Amino acid sequence: MCVSISQVSRFRIHSFGSSCCERIHGWIKNSSSLKLLDVRASSVDGKARWIRRNVSTTTQGSRGNTKSSVLGGTVPLTRIIDEESRTKVQPFGNLQQRLAQDKDLPKLLTVIVSDLETTGLHRKNERIIEIAAQDLAGGGYSTFQTLVNPGDVPITNTDIHGIRTDMVSRPEVPRMEELIPIFLRYVESRQKPGGYVMLVAHNGKSFDFRFLINEFNRCSYEIPHNWLLLDSLPLGREHMKSIDPTGKPKASLKVLQEHYSLTREGDAHRALSDVLLLSKVFQKLTIDLKLSLSDLVLRCHTASDIIAVMAKNKKA
Repeated sequence: MCVSISQVSRFRIHSFGSSCCERIHGWIKNSSSLKLLDVRASSVDGKARWIRRNVSTTTQGSRGNTKSSVLGGTVPLTRIIDEESRTKVQPFGNLQQRLAQDKDLPKLLTVIVSDLETTGLHRKNERIIEIAAQDLAGGGYSTFQTLVNPGDVPITNTDIHGIRTDMVSRPEVPRMEELIPIFLRYVESRQKPGGYVMLVAHNGKSFDFRFLINEFNRCSYEIPHNWLLLDSLPLGREHMKSIDPTGKPKASLKVLQEHYSLTREGDAHRALSDVLLLSKVFQKLTIDLKLSLSDLVLRCHTASDIIAVMAKNKKA
């Protein structure tokens, strides 16, 4: 069907390591259908020029029954109906061990570095206001970035990331429930046939992944079971401790940037700038620690692992 774009989200995809303007196609959900956008995006300074046009696409069904091609098959974009299904975890076996032993692992695994910014630090009450991600394989449209409208939740930490309420409250900025299908489609577009995704974030286990899980749950989605979640902070600490075994290692992204004498594109604590920097840091850490893909897989968590820890901490 031919659709008219009446509202354009601030959704940007950049080619690997690039901050220049480029034409891209993205997806946005309006009512029960996903609409194809043609967007012209600029650099990490947050400014963008938008092009609206009619495009043709076909989608069927609502979010509750829409399916997308993942891992060479179909995985439902799951709509959680009640509390029982919200807390139910599908048994997947020891995914990390099985995958680490697969001789075809390089052909199966896609590594995506991610970062997000939030309205505050409380995972239950705060909201995500920016997401960025980058496929380390590079290529066209390998990087994703968007602001997110948090609704009525105020931003209390603008002094950290510089994101103001007026920047995210514009009608063209997608809300999280609109963004999740877009983000899933981006990840799907980077996956290898029959493969898995390793989502990397610095301090991800304590912060990014918990926020992401909470937001997916709030919007009645599940983190796909073929995603592995890797926190790069322990890798940084391990490397820094090998340099100074006597001290307590600091391994923030800024410390690692200075350690490796890396330059940053854009402002610190903006999602895309952090992702571009972490992509460089992560690759250097894996080299210095002599970590193979199998080693990294064994250090990963699943969403179910983190949900179990969150539930345990809640009871404590």
